[in-house]
Amino acid sequence: MKALVTGGAGFIGSHLADALRLGGAEVHIIDNLSSGLREQVHPSARLHEEDITMENISDLIQAIRPDVLFHLAAQIDVQSSIANPAQDSNTNVVGTLRILQACKQSGVRKLVFSSTSAVYGEGSQYPKDESMATSPISFYGLSKDTAEKSIRLFHRLSGLPYTILRYSNVYGPRQTSRGEGGVISVFMNKLKQNLPLTVHGTGEQTRDFIYVQDIVEANLAAVRKGDGQTVNISTGRRTSINQLVDLLKRIHEPELGVEHSPARAGDIRDSCLDNRLAERVLEWSPRSSLIEGLKQTYRSILT
Repeated sequence: MKALVTGGAGFIGSHLADALRLGGAEVHIIDNLSSGLREQVHPSARLHEEDITMENISDLIQAIRPDVLFHLAAQIDVQSSIANPAQDSNTNVVGTLRILQACKQSGVRKLVFSSTSAVYGEGSQYPKDESMATSPISFYGLSKDTAEKSIRLFHRLSGLPYTILRYSNVYGPRQTSRGEGGVISVFMNKLKQNLPLTVHGTGEQTRDFIYVQDIVEANLAAVRKGDGQTVNISTGRRTSINQLVDLLKRIHEPELGVEHSPARAGDIRDSCLDNRLAERVLEWSPRSSLIEGLKQTYRSILT
């Protein structure tokens, strides 16, 4: 199999590229290295340092002619999307449209798209399942929701096979402080510097934290399963930020200092996704507990 991973030098994309190479695939990566790192690219994967928003991206993808395209390249920071919604939309909407056109022109057999729990927005029903209406409260969530709708429309018009994966809050080694699961990376870096942890708001806001290797397994499953489906990839469990702090106290020996700051605009108070559809259509379920995933992440950053 020949696979192309956009954003393959980034957090999730680099782990996915590693797994694809381990499975024997020929792996190509498109990344502009704005947030991805060259040193995270698998040594036997081919890196194409390009931007998905550029007009010539179709020529490159046609030259590669991948069997499967994993589209992970995106602007993922909620606060950045609020500060600069046009840039967010250019990457997440225009960039996705260029990828779709290139898929058609190069004969890609399957598109696997990385989306987000942010498309759901706020609401009183948890966990959220795929039948629920989307109502994002940030431009990031809006741009990913628009990208999803573009993929479905493109499928109707061209027949391009796809699977959309809506991630909950991903964490793990190689993660930066940006993005929805970034609080764990922020906390880990604070621990490394022996600084107190900053909790925004009360700390009772909840997230559905999922380890990066479970996300990788879901992407691999989507190569042959879940055609035409939009699927939540999550643990289905809610963890408050205060509970996260308590777990970190179990794996970090020095006493943790905690500071509180005001809640941030655009941040969802609670987030938890129902993963039962993924169990049925992808035959996938998460394998990593939060405490074990935190230990792996801790060792990768602090040792």
